[in-house]
Amino acid sequence: MAHAEQAGGANAGCWGPEPGADPRVLTAWAALAGVMDPEIPVLSVVDLGIVRSVVRDDDGGGDGGGDGRLAVTVTVTPTYSGCPATGVIVLEVETALARAGLDATVRVVIAPPWTTDWISETGRAKLAEVGIVPPPAAGKRALTAPQEAIACPLCGSTDTAQISRFGSTACKALHRCNACLEPFDVFKCH
Repeated sequence: MAHAEQAGGANAGCWGPEPGADPRVLTAWAALAGVMDPEIPVLSVVDLGIVRSVVRDDDGGGDGGGDGRLAVTVTVTPTYSGCPATGVIVLEVETALARAGLDATVRVVIAPPWTTDWISETGRAKLAEVGIVPPPAAGKRALTAPQEAIACPLCGSTDTAQISRFGSTACKALHRCNACLEPFDVFKCH
């Protein structure tokens, strides 16, 4: 399957290797699970859903360029096209894969655009554990649907208000609980 098909096809939103994957691909996914998002360091790039595919590269010799490393191509989709962390993520992915003995080509694709639906269930739980309200798993219709009540991650009250469309990163909005007055981030749905 071509890289473009994997980036936008049935593998969209995948959080790990397919059953029976090549050992090189398994090694790459294991290494990627340890690469944390620089803006939300509780989430790996895998749990964030920005790793679109990992493909074994066969270059005839299988050595990834003559240095004894095995080659893979990793495709990532940033959370938005202007994400300032993209360069750091690419560097961290390359470094993690090199440490795992892999020679990696990292491709950055912006189509299809990343969506919060690609955050894994584990990732959603990790966000909630650190007090960041995960986005609803409602698809793009959540962008136009009436605003649902957002519960405070500290006390659980739904008497909350958005105080800024932008939180600690551009991917989050800042809210405040009117019951306990705790400010908290809410991951934007997009």
